[in-house]
Amino acid sequence: MLRRRRAPLLLAAAAGAALAATSATSPSADGLGVASTLHGVARSSRAIYTIGFVTMDYKYSLRGLLPGSADYRGKLSEVHLRSAKKLLRLCEANRGFYVKAGQFVSSLRQVPKEYISTLSCLQDQATPCKYQDIKIVIEQNLGKDLHGIFLEFDEHPIAAASIAQVHRGRLNNNQEVAVKVQYPGLERRMKLDIMTMSLLSKYVSLIFPDYRFEKILLEFERTMSMELDFTQEAKNSERTASCFRKNDVVKVPHVFWELTTKEVLTMEFCTGHKVDDLDFLRKADISPTKVAKALIELFGEMIFIHGFVHGDPHPGNILVSPRGQGRFSLVLLDHGIYKELDPKFRLDYCKLWKALISLDVQKILELGEQFGVGKYAKYFPLIFTGRTIDSKSALGTQISGEEKTRIKQDLNSLGMDDISSFMESLPPDFLVILRTDGLLRSILGNLGAPRHVRLLAYAKCAIYGHEEQSRLGSAPAAGEVWQMGLQEGGHARLKGTCSWIQQIVQLDGWTLVLLSLC
Repeated sequence: MLRRRRAPLLLAAAAGAALAATSATSPSADGLGVASTLHGVARSSRAIYTIGFVTMDYKYSLRGLLPGSADYRGKLSEVHLRSAKKLLRLCEANRGFYVKAGQFVSSLRQVPKEYISTLSCLQDQATPCKYQDIKIVIEQNLGKDLHGIFLEFDEHPIAAASIAQVHRGRLNNNQEVAVKVQYPGLERRMKLDIMTMSLLSKYVSLIFPDYRFEKILLEFERTMSMELDFTQEAKNSERTASCFRKNDVVKVPHVFWELTTKEVLTMEFCTGHKVDDLDFLRKADISPTKVAKALIELFGEMIFIHGFVHGDPHPGNILVSPRGQGRFSLVLLDHGIYKELDPKFRLDYCKLWKALISLDVQKILELGEQFGVGKYAKYFPLIFTGRTIDSKSALGTQISGEEKTRIKQDLNSLGMDDISSFMESLPPDFLVILRTDGLLRSILGNLGAPRHVRLLAYAKCAIYGHEEQSRLGSAPAAGEVWQMGLQEGGHARLKGTCSWIQQIVQLDGWTLVLLSLC
């Protein structure tokens, strides 16, 4: 009874907080301030209504059904889809950080498939801000007249997303630049949206005590706060450029620090096409599989070796720039969201992948305890490699029909409380890994890359990252140290200092032999 009484009070608190937050930062006499306040209340009210409806839909639609039964599973899927569509409409109506939140959720492979398929259509696009408002932001931040800074400046943005838009310009020395400008008043709006989401998360937890999403929300808030500081983005960009300075495939735009502040970022202008633009790749005679291989090795090195990970690798942030004769560069953009992995976590994650490749059940379960996921560790092989923990199938091959049936039965027994418990028990670093890996797998799928491309790249990186941990800070590009030759139907020898047991892994008709090099 107390829980039922507290829920409406919490909804009322959310509405009151929305009004207070916008009023406190906007002068009431100012027409713009009033408009901002009303807009903030409308956005929060829309969110409160939607989440309230979704929560009640779950509560009453599943009432009286036996968890795990066919009726329960069927009805649960219906509610998932109905709720996902409502959240999609909410994100499309509120735009901004709600779109970011929807994209964040859809990139987590652990949420129900109905949410992934529905929310994955969200595009991080926005109606461009008026040129005069952008001009004011630039001049206030750089302390000069815009025409005194740029020889040319295109008034029409080449891209507009939820937090900023990008303009093409030319400096007085004829250097072409891309100028990223943050929308006015964005930080205030973010605080309000996060406050509303936090209160609604608490409301859901009151109705469903087993549903806990605080960690996901905290991770989302952390990433958004980072993304709003363009000086941090510039630092991330330079650090990544340093990590891959010996890799001639990776290109990171140069930052012009004298024209960069918290709200304005000026970078070298780089040309290219989205990494999964297959029509462009065909016309440029560039192999999609080679692009996929270069991409996954780039992120494998980030994760397993450098422990400094780009957290938003969607196709718009990775460009392919042709260099002739089928060669190309990968241009890495938007360095606002990064995660520096805890050294122990990075090492344990390397160990996990070694265990996944060899299907060392005991080690997987042991690492699951260290990661804090307990009984859910048995799903690690399924999440990362597509086979069960007791699989008899070779890595990278199709699993048997019997295994598929067993997986389906096992997953059908899981409820939303299991998913919630699993997500809440994961270390923050793991959430970033899961999201990044989900986005990368989607790109690889669009490129039509064989499954073994990702598995092989991760296996190599994990082995090297584990064995060479002492050289983490100054490790050369992975391609220089692995020196792997891989031939179809043949063998590959990993040249390094790894002291791993011999493993023979079948990868879609390819044989990878990881030899003991003691």
